[in-house]
Amino acid sequence: MAVFPFELASPARLVFSGEVDQVDCPGAEGDFGVLANHAPLISALRPGILTIRQSGSPKRFFVRDGFAEVSSTGLTVIVEHAVPAEELSSAELAKEIEAAEDKLAAAKDGPSRDRAGERIAQLKQIASQLSGAGAAAH
Repeated sequence: MAVFPFELASPARLVFSGEVDQVDCPGAEGDFGVLANHAPLISALRPGILTIRQSGSPKRFFVRDGFAEVSSTGLTVIVEHAVPAEELSSAELAKEIEAAEDKLAAAKDGPSRDRAGERIAQLKQIASQLSGAGAAAH
């Protein structure tokens, strides 16, 4: 399988940089996978699990608030928050859900309520996915 350069960055640090076989991203309009020679693309990301596939075991990260850009030079993902999925505690995820619920309660208009409700649903889906995959219980 052909490899391509990939970088995952957050404001705090460069989370991952290297040659990969495939990256699966939680796109705002649905999940998508990127392989070598993918067509150019820019996508907003929703909260979800980003999976990096290289030789060996896949690496999974919980990501939130960012975008992905596929170009002729590879894939760059920039997110506000990224943590290895196995390090994501149920308490941290519960805090994320609580913050989203606070935003829903404070929403003044329909679109704001819709976005907050959608975020809550996304985070609860992640919680159920990770609880089935053995999320850390810190």
